[in-house]
Amino acid sequence: MEHLRAWGWSSFFESQWTEEDRAAHVPARVIEEQRGLYRLITDAGEIDAEISGRMRHLAASGGTLPAAGDWVAARVRPQEARGTIVRMLARRTKLSRQAAGAETVEQVLAANVDTVFVVCGLDGDFNPRRIERYLAVVWEGGARPVVLLNKSDLCEDSEALAAEARQAAPAVELHVISALHGGGLEPLGLYLAPGETVALVGSSGAGKSTLLNRLIGADVQRTIETRRGDDRGRHATTARRLFVLPEGGLLIDTPGLRELAFWEGAEGVERAFEDVERLAAHCRFRNCRHTVEPFCAVRRALEDGALDPARFASWDKLRKELAYGARRHDLRAQLEEKRRWKQIHKAFRGPRAPW
Repeated sequence: MEHLRAWGWSSFFESQWTEEDRAAHVPARVIEEQRGLYRLITDAGEIDAEISGRMRHLAASGGTLPAAGDWVAARVRPQEARGTIVRMLARRTKLSRQAAGAETVEQVLAANVDTVFVVCGLDGDFNPRRIERYLAVVWEGGARPVVLLNKSDLCEDSEALAAEARQAAPAVELHVISALHGGGLEPLGLYLAPGETVALVGSSGAGKSTLLNRLIGADVQRTIETRRGDDRGRHATTARRLFVLPEGGLLIDTPGLRELAFWEGAEGVERAFEDVERLAAHCRFRNCRHTVEPFCAVRRALEDGALDPARFASWDKLRKELAYGARRHDLRAQLEEKRRWKQIHKAFRGPRAPW
């Protein structure tokens, strides 16, 4: 499996490989996923694949499907260069959100990533509050976030905006770059060592595809110019795909996100707002709402100017969003349990006797 080690195979996944797998399956990593179809890398090369009927049934019952970066056990048909994914290996990390739409389901954007580049444009796309949200999602999934402020060539005072971004990401490494012209990219090699996996996230038009093309040294992803007026772009990337870089690092590009709702996020928000959380821990009352309660350390910091009101408002908003999401999760679980018992009772009743 030496070839697969270059794609991130490690002892973590080796420990999950069973005797049954060794006899009938091959390990493979999902390098592309699009509308239920998969491209896998195996020890023998790339193949197309689909999921087994059993996995499809589990997914319909609330299970998760493979995503770009996942390691799977596959049954291969070498003569056709095709295969069937029979099971997923446990993930080390994941980058996920609540899927867009009314249904309460998780959407995994990338799996088994070591670092996530949060790409934000230094143009009309710049938004410190969005950076905070991305950081909470990345921390929650177990990966390391790194903020990349792109399009420095279009910004007259990139240092001022970088200072704002550092206030929103006080414990996170941050780099000011120009993907279009290659400026400031040298430090990124530290995160892209052979076998290391990095995911790119950011809003549409932030320059993720341009950055990927620059790092890989070829135009492998189509880029679209951002609109004049709002500096937003259409989705240049429509599928999540894993690329291998010339130096051996692995990079997963993702489509631009218009929504980034939490699937889970309590730990991520605590990590992204450690400064606010430390203040809240010193309030007199454990259930302090930081409004009119006496001896509130958060409100005192706001009055003294030690805490940015915009950062506090962002923290408060995300915590309320998490509470609302938790209620939706509970309701969904109750409905699923009710449906399950209804099916059980129906099965016990069985067909009626003819007399």
